[in-house]
Amino acid sequence: MTTLNLGFFASHGGTNMQAIIDACKKGQLNAKPCVVISNNSDSIALQRAEKEGIPFYHLSSKTHPDFTELDRVILDVLKKHNVNLVILAGYMKKLGIKTLEAYKGKILNIHPALLPKFGGKGMYGKYVHEAVLAAGENITGVTVHIVNEEYDSGHIVNQCQMPVHENDTVDTLSARVLEREHEFFVETLQKISEGKIKLG
Repeated sequence: MTTLNLGFFASHGGTNMQAIIDACKKGQLNAKPCVVISNNSDSIALQRAEKEGIPFYHLSSKTHPDFTELDRVILDVLKKHNVNLVILAGYMKKLGIKTLEAYKGKILNIHPALLPKFGGKGMYGKYVHEAVLAAGENITGVTVHIVNEEYDSGHIVNQCQMPVHENDTVDTLSARVLEREHEFFVETLQKISEGKIKLG
């Protein structure tokens, strides 16, 4: 069994990140939260990291206007904290080429639908659920996938299905899928740790 040294990227609330941290504390996941990076200095994710005693950094175009330099600094932080698996937990920015290459096959994102449907630029949060409902889908779900240069196009690591109820609204569907995301991300990471899911 491999211990996962996790580096988190989050832009806002970081609820998936918190679910993973909680699972680590309870011994449900063979992983260690090593560092949290946010492009938003006011993000709740950074507040969560501080509360949990996890090193945290605000790194963005405000701290590093040159994107190449920002990419280099992000990679240095990940290496400094011995991260071997990167988790995007509601991170709204693209990663730079240096970070993508250094962690090729080792950067995971979670998407609130069954990719390749309802993915791509602008398809996040409520916009995904709006699209699912507008399409009249009766099945949705959660996808964990490898991150590459293009939004939501990387190799699918794990998926689970969920029903769309007849009376679902964007809010009810969003809440139900998010709750499942929290469980499913932890389940997927534990399978990676146990070697039941191979990356890269």
